[in-house]
Amino acid sequence: MTQHFLLSAASRTLKLKDIYKGGEDAAYAKFCELRWPENGGEAVCPRCGGCEAYNITTRRKFKCKACHHQFSVTSGTIFASRKMDFTDLLAAICIIANAAKGVSMIQLSRDVGCQYKTAFVLAHKIREALARETKGMKLDDEVEIDGAYFGGHIRPANQEENRVDRRRAQYQTGKRRVVLALRERQGRTLTKVAKHEYEGVAFARARLEDGTVVSADEAAHWDTLNAFFPTERINHSEAYSLNGIHTNWVESYFSRLRRMVGGQHHHVSPKYLHQYAAHAAWLEDHRQEPNGTLANRIVRNVMTAPVSRDWKGYWQR
Repeated sequence: MTQHFLLSAASRTLKLKDIYKGGEDAAYAKFCELRWPENGGEAVCPRCGGCEAYNITTRRKFKCKACHHQFSVTSGTIFASRKMDFTDLLAAICIIANAAKGVSMIQLSRDVGCQYKTAFVLAHKIREALARETKGMKLDDEVEIDGAYFGGHIRPANQEENRVDRRRAQYQTGKRRVVLALRERQGRTLTKVAKHEYEGVAFARARLEDGTVVSADEAAHWDTLNAFFPTERINHSEAYSLNGIHTNWVESYFSRLRRMVGGQHHHVSPKYLHQYAAHAAWLEDHRQEPNGTLANRIVRNVMTAPVSRDWKGYWQR
């Protein structure tokens, strides 16, 4: 029997011990290398684009020879104004890359040795950077579409006579959301958070190329897709896969997301559900890559992502 990739030595190319053993200088060099790969890790001025800069070693900063602008390796990125050491940042990224179904912020704060608030904002900045990988991307070939509802749980009353029908609209909390997912077979996963699953039709029209073959389940609102794409349907009350028609790829993604929300985070605000959905999609799309490659991807993404308008100064409001 063939060994699963995640059980093989090839999937373990980065160890947390090696990050701290390498020290602050090695972690700093890794950030420089992935911030400016086209220049061999040498600083490039974010203001004028100059490739020559003085190295201010006492403060880990650079001064551009052309415009005299001072900057650091994280200037202008989503990690701008960071206070954590580079070893701790790289360790947090390694932990997040290793967690196949996410990691709770309590656990991350304990592992790295920082406050819960710091871990919360750090993880959300990373999720925002990961979501940029598929920004504006369109899928083609064979794509599966589906939706899954999250949040809005209503706890039943203690006594039976006080309980209500929790399915009725007047008893809903208004926090229930559906995560819509488009997953290309052997390709990428695109996600969107909405209030109703039928909004997935407009989502598919916006993010799929013409001629894409779409696979969907028996839900009636997917009938509209027939007017825009060649569509295959599978009735899950009869079978999950029939003559090669299925939605198993997108269901695999939802399986990971459900376990991430239910098993690690326990509660996800509808305001930030889109970031958790994008994080699960990123993990699912890169599940066959070694953890060292995943960590490098994350560092590269955060080093190319601009300053976050949602998370910069989050706790200071």
